[in-house]
Amino acid sequence: MKKISFLILLTVSSLSSFAQTWKSDKAHSQLKFDITHLGISTVSGAFTDFDATINATKPDFSDATFTLTAETASINTGVEKRNEHLKSADFFDAVANPELTFKSTSFKKVSESKYQLIGDLTMHGITKPVSMDFIYRGTVTNPASKKAVAGFRATGTIKRSDFGIGPKFEAPMLSEEVIIIADGEFGQ
Repeated sequence: MKKISFLILLTVSSLSSFAQTWKSDKAHSQLKFDITHLGISTVSGAFTDFDATINATKPDFSDATFTLTAETASINTGVEKRNEHLKSADFFDAVANPELTFKSTSFKKVSESKYQLIGDLTMHGITKPVSMDFIYRGTVTNPASKKAVAGFRATGTIKRSDFGIGPKFEAPMLSEEVIIIADGEFGQ
């Protein structure tokens, strides 16, 4: 009986030793988007104030779960007048909807470093499932901090009308599709 208890304890402790929580390094992470204006040009922007967390028990992150929270008022397209308009009730309504969130519901390995990430995106008070292509770029030791860092890239396309963003602005004024690009460096 003592041997069985010891084996159970050893198994549980070895599993918990792989449990890792990784946080985004704000200086080396970005949450960006692209949208087409008038059908002929791309306007890019980013949310500059966000936090992302990855929890995994496997070193290859194959069982990872992801959460992200971004402050909608941190939207930045490089044009202050446009930023203020995007924060207004015409688009994100940042006062009434101060955050957008993402919580993973599924993470499936597609190939060596490629995964399919599915989760619930809540934006403008509306929650919808979204699917993202996800690349695990590897884990290295940062020469400055001497700590492990992991790199990831997620890309996908959402429909802004699914979230009630900019309903007064029909295509081709603003494309229906918005490309999301999230690049991140994460540390334990």
